[in-house]
Amino acid sequence: MGRLTTHVLDTMNGCPAAGMAVTLWRLAPQGAECLAELRLNDDGRADAPLLEGTAMQPGRYRLVFAVADYFRARGVALPEPPFLDEVPLEFGLADPALHYHVPLLASPWAYSTYRGS
Repeated sequence: MGRLTTHVLDTMNGCPAAGMAVTLWRLAPQGAECLAELRLNDDGRADAPLLEGTAMQPGRYRLVFAVADYFRARGVALPEPPFLDEVPLEFGLADPALHYHVPLLASPWAYSTYRGS
């Protein structure tokens, strides 16, 4: 059974991004649909898969990570506006039977991602 998962590592502090807000959107020609809003746990992960079972549908999706809010909450002085505020990652799910893992490595000034396992 397929599933979609995510986690975030705080590369500024060398730790999981506990408490970061994340929003999942399904993208379609008629508009975007918000599927989930959550906060990451102490390990920087969602407590459960973002999608699984029949909710796993082929298509385009967007994860939005509230990077600036997370770093402000950790006491980092950011300029206004911050260099990175929300980080949107758009990706496609082609096969709903597969596991798609979307990690984010983030600091206030840079981020990277990849398809994890």
